[in-house]
Amino acid sequence: MLAPQRQQAILELVRQNGGVRVTELVRAFGVSDITIRRDLEMLAERGLLAKVHGGATVVGSAIGSTDEPGFAVKSVRQEEEKRAIARHAAALVPPGTAVALSAGTTTWTLAHRLAAVPALTIVTNSVRVADVFQRSGRTDQTVVLTGGVRTPSDALVGPVAVAAIRQLNVDLLFLGVHGMTVRAGFTTPNMMEAETDRALVEAASRLVVLADHTKWGTVGISTIAHLIEADVVVSDTGLPHPAREALAEHSGELVLADPGSRTP
Repeated sequence: MLAPQRQQAILELVRQNGGVRVTELVRAFGVSDITIRRDLEMLAERGLLAKVHGGATVVGSAIGSTDEPGFAVKSVRQEEEKRAIARHAAALVPPGTAVALSAGTTTWTLAHRLAAVPALTIVTNSVRVADVFQRSGRTDQTVVLTGGVRTPSDALVGPVAVAAIRQLNVDLLFLGVHGMTVRAGFTTPNMMEAETDRALVEAASRLVVLADHTKWGTVGISTIAHLIEADVVVSDTGLPHPAREALAEHSGELVLADPGSRTP
């Protein structure tokens, strides 16, 4: 395939999925990482897509309270921050724990770490999260997938999901969110997802919110929980100081992960 043909194919993938990862494009086109990055640079210079760390997304527009980016778009945003947050969050989970993970790219990143923890019971409304544990091949872990209607961000939501969750009790819930503010609390742009996430909150003894610094100041249309309901908020060192003060005041505990560090 000639470079112009490949670049056109890449652009079509970005437009269809909202975003792509370099690793996915390398596999899809059978070319080197350097070649794909050069393609993305050329497309970005022409204003046809936006380069982000690890991939590319559609050229951005204003984010409203009901805008819901797809999983592919979100998966290439703040990757280092998400990995740092996942390292700290995983340290909260001892073997034998019953853990719930909401849908999202940060909880999906955490799932890769929890796959190594023995004897976990995992409850999730995310096919992608469940798939991480399935692929690990462990026989000492139990995965409960709620079922439900799939959203653009690959969450399973609605009455089926809520009914399944309301029959369960878990030790910890790791909740990914779209935004967080003092007034609105932890929010999502999908009202059905908010209802499902609220059921997860009610099923958990402890609530741990995972949210990188870009989530502060963003407001989705529906509130999942207020800041005071979070036992722990795990964010990253990019979080601005006013946000640190607000979260430290209104939530149980604030943990800041350093993307430059490889230890919790």
